[in-house]
Amino acid sequence: MKLAGKVALVTGAKDGIGKAVALAFANEGADVALASRSITREDDVVREIEALGRKTCTVTVDVGNKASVLAMVQKIKEELGQIDILVNNAGLSKPAMMLKMTEEQWDEIINVHLKGTFLCMQAVAGDMKARGYGRIINVTSSAGLQGTIGQVNYSAAKGGINALTKSAARELAKYGVTVNAISPFAVTKMTEKIATDPVLSVKYTDKIPMGRFGQPEEMAGGFVFLASQDASYITGQILCIEGGMIMR
Repeated sequence: MKLAGKVALVTGAKDGIGKAVALAFANEGADVALASRSITREDDVVREIEALGRKTCTVTVDVGNKASVLAMVQKIKEELGQIDILVNNAGLSKPAMMLKMTEEQWDEIINVHLKGTFLCMQAVAGDMKARGYGRIINVTSSAGLQGTIGQVNYSAAKGGINALTKSAARELAKYGVTVNAISPFAVTKMTEKIATDPVLSVKYTDKIPMGRFGQPEEMAGGFVFLASQDASYITGQILCIEGGMIMR
């Protein structure tokens, strides 16, 4: 097992990509802390991970609030031990054209995606540095690489995450801590409107050489790879898992 003996924290772990990643980590031997705004011990992901014989810890958190993030990390340390792997997956969407976007729509997306990623990284990186080991994987998007109409807030946040990933990778590399990002494109609650709309779905799949939307489970292997020893010499990179939509 590639992650045996490791403790992973996955934010936005209740469903979608976060759930798929958490299950994949557990399948590879990791105990998993599951964080979300509204997760409980009754959620399916908890039962599925524990059925694999792995330990779990559930934490409700507001990733954009430093006190909430610090309390989350402390609870995980008490229940599972030191965090070896962090996946920053918490997110939401508040689309609007730039000229009509409200300040609240802008602030909420920046707060959850960009500030939340920063706060979670900051909360775990100190211990990782002290122990000489850590894996941080941030979730970004093609929107952060090339922009997208109707989501300047989301695009700006993801572009910021890309820069944050590279800067943190430079700061932490010599301490045995790798920092990478994954740009996924899968059918989740956040994208199901696109996938189920007959016009929008064609508009998107026409841009994907593979001609279809990905599934959350197809994203998980990339996270396992970057979290494992197989990726020990990889840092500051953005891995696109988008069916060829972005080729760099």
